[in-house]
Amino acid sequence: MSFENKSVVVTGASSGLGAVLAESFAARGASLTLFARRQPDLEAVAERCRAAGGKAIVFAGSVSELDDCRKLAGAAEAEYGGIDVLVANAGVSMWARFDETEDTQLFRDLIDVNYMGAVNCVHACLPAIKARKGVITAVGSIQGKIPVPLHTGYVASKHALQGFLDTLRGELDGTGVDVVTALPHWLRGTRLRSNAFAKDGERVGEGRRGHNKESVSLEACSEAILRAIERRDREVVIPWKLRLLPWLKLIAPRMLDRIVSGEMKRQG
Repeated sequence: MSFENKSVVVTGASSGLGAVLAESFAARGASLTLFARRQPDLEAVAERCRAAGGKAIVFAGSVSELDDCRKLAGAAEAEYGGIDVLVANAGVSMWARFDETEDTQLFRDLIDVNYMGAVNCVHACLPAIKARKGVITAVGSIQGKIPVPLHTGYVASKHALQGFLDTLRGELDGTGVDVVTALPHWLRGTRLRSNAFAKDGERVGEGRRGHNKESVSLEACSEAILRAIERRDREVVIPWKLRLLPWLKLIAPRMLDRIVSGEMKRQG
């Protein structure tokens, strides 16, 4: 599909991958509705999108609030007449051992944003997407398919998202709507790590060192996701070599555990 004059909704668009995705869509002539909690940051991204050649409006709200998501869908329809593409990108992470976690509320918060946030946005936008035979895209994680220490709640929320999208894809078969799941590795240039929940439920902050050379740039990730949407692929794993990990989980789970544990120690 071409994105020229297509109505595209991007959540979590105020920074990181969401902002880069928005600018990439804009460079291809898309008409964007940008959604996140921080209005000033959204406005800055919208300006960059307009400068890149696209159209952009903003709507500040929370993906964990269904009413906000309904208003978001209404804003996109009112401005552009419908919705062709939804990119459910908003997300939050954690960095703590489960046996050291002081309050399980952070697990509810992870579910609210990473899983229910996508559910809310899809539910609100689906009628408009069906009318245009469009595309639903959600940014999950390869961690939605494999176990990763220190990320119990994050992994669980991404497993839930994976199951939701796989099942939704089957339900929408024959409607003309396609569901694309994006499964990236560590991404450079985001606040996901510093905003992650620590064991006390507060944010980790800026103390942890940056990702290593195995991480992926926001630009490379964005381009891979846009190509997948253009082709209406079922799934895109970024980088491609991570597609081997779920197979390793099936045939050599202990080896996978050693690999992932070693990587987490290097990341710590």
